[in-house]
Amino acid sequence: MTQTRLLIVDDHVVVRKGLQTVLGAESSINVVGEAEDGEEAIWKAKSLRPDVILMDLVMPGLGGIKAIAEIKQCISNVKIIVLTSFEDHAKIDAAMEAGADGYLLKDVGRHALVQAIRTVQQGDLPLAPHAARHLVRSAVRSRNTPEREPLTKREQEVLQLVARGSCNRAVAEALNIGEGTVKVHMANILRKLNASSRTEAAVRALQTGLVSLEKKT
Repeated sequence: MTQTRLLIVDDHVVVRKGLQTVLGAESSINVVGEAEDGEEAIWKAKSLRPDVILMDLVMPGLGGIKAIAEIKQCISNVKIIVLTSFEDHAKIDAAMEAGADGYLLKDVGRHALVQAIRTVQQGDLPLAPHAARHLVRSAVRSRNTPEREPLTKREQEVLQLVARGSCNRAVAEALNIGEGTVKVHMANILRKLNASSRTEAAVRALQTGLVSLEKKT
């Protein structure tokens, strides 16, 4: 069984050690490191190349939101799940716009957290109930605004693959196009959906039914 390489980021050593103890006991998870702030998280992400990062938001120095954006720019295929005690809408929006792949609260159960770590790599978007409700309401409000320029068929195909967790290279191979072309399509998708990140575009597309995680048989 291939293990998920996990990086834990939190400014409280008790939280880090607790997560390391609980998650390290899972045979499918390999905790490769921990960081106490955003700057260390960026450095550890670049050097350790984890598959998934559990990211706290409020930390001394560089916070989690800026760290998420920086890491996503450098390592596009890493999955970042926010694990925080804050559930206000501003932080949810900021985290998702920065590129977070999930948003969970620290009271999440062990089983649910392990499941989130496993499924986020398959394109799932693990969300705390409050965060999910907020994002759905935001999508409804967005749907009630004047219509934006529609996506082309190819842009929909690209977005469908991105929503399932594919990186630019995988999208290019699946659609038999160049990576540069994928980047152009993504730029158009972000503009048309008024999204600031791939994750935000995928969330909006999934919530509005523009794309689906279900694979056609």
